[in-house]
Amino acid sequence: MESAILIIQCKDQKGIVAAVSQFLYFHNGNIQEVDQYIDKDTGDFFMRAKWELESFAIEKDQISRIFDETVAQKFSMNFSLHFNHPKPRMAIFVSKLSHCLFDILGRYFSGQFQVEIPLVISNHTHLQQPVEAFGIPFCHMPITPENKSEQEEKQLELLRENQVDFVVLARYMQILSPNFIKDYPNRIINIHHSFLPAFVGAKPYHAAYKRGVKIIGATGHYVTEELDAGPIIEQDIARVRHHNTVEELVQIGQDVEKVVLSRAIKYHLARKVMVIGNRTVIFN
Repeated sequence: MESAILIIQCKDQKGIVAAVSQFLYFHNGNIQEVDQYIDKDTGDFFMRAKWELESFAIEKDQISRIFDETVAQKFSMNFSLHFNHPKPRMAIFVSKLSHCLFDILGRYFSGQFQVEIPLVISNHTHLQQPVEAFGIPFCHMPITPENKSEQEEKQLELLRENQVDFVVLARYMQILSPNFIKDYPNRIINIHHSFLPAFVGAKPYHAAYKRGVKIIGATGHYVTEELDAGPIIEQDIARVRHHNTVEELVQIGQDVEKVVLSRAIKYHLARKVMVIGNRTVIFN
C-alpha cells in the first residue's frame, strides 16, 4: 500500500502534535506510525508521521505545499516529505569480503528490503559471479593511487545514470574522496568494527585478541570527510571470552557487522533517521 512519511523539526511549542494530526485527519489520512522526541538541551522538537495515501484527499504533488501553508509556517517548521513508491535505488560498493554483501542480497531477494539495486561496484572481481546470479549488474572498477580520481568520476557518473538515491559500502576497502562524499551527503552508509580507533590497521582482530578483549562490535554510520566519524545510525556488540581464537573473533565480528549494516539500511529506507549535526535521531 502506498504511504507518505513526514519528518519535522522545529522549536518545541504547544499544539504541534495536534496540528499535524488534525491536518492528516481533516484530509482523510489514516495514520500508520507516529513518533516524536524533544531535545531538552536545545528545545528542539522532532516528529515522524506515516500515513496511508489510498484515501488521502490531497494529491501527492500538492501535499508539501498545502502542509507548509496550513501548518509548517505557523510553527516555523523544517520538514521533508517522502513516499514509499517508487522504491529507493541503492548502489552497493564492495571489495573482497562477502559477508555484508550476501546478507544484503539475501534480505533484498526475500523482500525484507523494499529497494531497487541497479548495480554493484567493486574494485575486485571476487564477488562478480554471485552478484550476477541475482540478476544485478556488476561493475569492476580497479583502484590505484594513480587512477583513483578518474575512477571516482566514472563511479559518480554511473550512479547518476542509474538514478541512485543512496550508496552502501559493504566492506568497501577504499576511502572515498571529499568530492565523492559531497554528492551524497548523509546518503552513504558505511560499516566498521568498533575497535576503531583503538585497533587500527589491517588486522584489528589480531590486535584485539592480543589485548584480551571481552566485547567486539560494529558501527553503522553515514560517511563524512572525517574517516569513520560520521553520524551513527546503529551499533551492536557481541561478548567474547579468553578461549575464542582469532578466527572465531573474526567470524563473530563479521556476524555483528552484517546485522548492524542491515539494520542501518532498514532505518534509512524507512526514513527513520534524522541527522542533526553529527548526531542522529532514530525514530521508533
